[in-house]
Amino acid sequence: MADSNVTSLFRSTAAHSPSMAALARESDGTGPVDFCIPCNPYFPTPAMFDEMAARLREIITYYPSSADTITAELCNLLQLPPQCVAMGNGSTELITWIDHLLVRESLAIPVPTFGRWTDQPMETGKRVDMFPLQESNGFALDLAQYAEFIRKRNTKVAVICNPNNPDGGFLHKQALVQFMDSMADLDLIVIDESFLEFADAEVEPSVVQEAMIRPNVVVLRSLGKNFGLHGIRFGYLVANPALAGRIRSMLPKWNLNAFAEHVVFILKEHGAEYAQSLQQVRRDRLDMASHLSALPGLTVYPSQGNFLFVRLPVGAEGTVVRDRMLTEHRILVRECGNKIGSSSRFLRLVVRPQTDVRRLVSGLEQVLYGTRRGAAVPELGTGTNYSSGTAAVDRLVGATNGAGMQNLAAQALGTGTSGAPAPMPAPMPVPAAAQLPPQPVPMQVPQPQPPQPQPQFQPMAASAQVQQMPMAGMADHPSNGVGMPMQMPQQAPQQQPQQQQPYGVPAPAPTPAPMPPQGPTPTGVPARNGLTAAQVRGATSPNGMQNLAPAPATGWPNAQSWPNAAGMGQAG
Repeated sequence: MADSNVTSLFRSTAAHSPSMAALARESDGTGPVDFCIPCNPYFPTPAMFDEMAARLREIITYYPSSADTITAELCNLLQLPPQCVAMGNGSTELITWIDHLLVRESLAIPVPTFGRWTDQPMETGKRVDMFPLQESNGFALDLAQYAEFIRKRNTKVAVICNPNNPDGGFLHKQALVQFMDSMADLDLIVIDESFLEFADAEVEPSVVQEAMIRPNVVVLRSLGKNFGLHGIRFGYLVANPALAGRIRSMLPKWNLNAFAEHVVFILKEHGAEYAQSLQQVRRDRLDMASHLSALPGLTVYPSQGNFLFVRLPVGAEGTVVRDRMLTEHRILVRECGNKIGSSSRFLRLVVRPQTDVRRLVSGLEQVLYGTRRGAAVPELGTGTNYSSGTAAVDRLVGATNGAGMQNLAAQALGTGTSGAPAPMPAPMPVPAAAQLPPQPVPMQVPQPQPPQPQPQFQPMAASAQVQQMPMAGMADHPSNGVGMPMQMPQQAPQQQPQQQQPYGVPAPAPTPAPMPPQGPTPTGVPARNGLTAAQVRGATSPNGMQNLAPAPATGWPNAQSWPNAAGMGQAG
């Protein structure tokens, strides 16, 4: 696969990664190992694929049944009333109709998140109020602050993705119910549960039962992701009969294809295999997070989805890593620079079997560190302009850090308890499984101690455990992407452009930074002091580092029964 072809593919799909079909056409007809598209790798089973292949001619020759017939069968499987459900040709079709029919003038959404929740309303002229999730807080959504933000903006519609894409952040059901109660006067509340089947932090995490009895709540759910069949394009929403019926009335009679019908009607025979596939993904998630956390300087955020959100070491550029992983190792990863609220410092890596993960880790070691661990991949050259939606902001921040910072990651990894740089360690082999930490822990790259009068940071010993660090006083420094200020060379203040302040966040203060003033926000402008969408990414918070330990593995569905939409076991 030629480098020029890869460059062309990613330039032409700026809003998303290229499709697997496009990648396959540029190679020998087979796609790379896929760590990009969040798909269940264990379902359908090989036997199910064989059965579908045997009936391929019949499936694609004839019209499918009406959407009402297919929806009724799905509802019978999930024990949901059909009048409360609308099935769509993928969740994006339903997002489109939600925007057209139920969003009047404004919509609030935490960022980073699934791009259609920001792009779709802006395309139809709505105001999108973007609530930045703070990297220093592990991208966790504080519902109380989000509610206050919505009130100050006077937003009409609120969206929450649970788990969130791309970071996998999870909210417990009771917290969401309380949020719904406090926002009962809004036009609409959307809870996007597209990845909830992969969560194991709670036995019954879904709020579909609440949606059916509330006047302003819609729950969106995907089938392609958890069933491992993105290409079929099917998903559904749950709401009270009036809201669901309004969406359903706008959908074409045959908006669902024959493959979707076939899969829905055979699912009742494969409930045990489906539950076992979810259980295996959850196990693989812990194993994969543990392996990635062993890579120096790589931050792994806890996730309840079937993917992991990781921050590359200081000095690494995501687009370079993405292209080299694809061209040199035939591994496709999702670089998140075109996600509002993220940057090209981040990758979203889909959970895959252990054999594929070992290949991923080996490839990352070679790309990030070369022959020695700790030497990050060079920054993106200025001649490459296809990188991401926030690459320009990345380059601006990088420029203000001044010269002499390229080896910061290597220096930090050699920092001892005294805070002074230590000699670089000898080359290390790929760690054996026995050397890996038992639990995935986010690993923050330690920073050299900044000069006075800036706040002092505790030096980190060489350990797999994350040390708690004070975060106050960092907001007015260029961020390295993990909520920590980059140490500035003495000449840096003179090198900073005069317009630097609008690209940052409010100066540190003993009290939290004030919220933006009340009043309407122009269409498409996020509500954070007038910053553009690209500038929202990298915003930091004065809050301290939170415990980012992953949720325990609990609440797996019974392998002998079919999990319903609320996460409970139902007879198949």
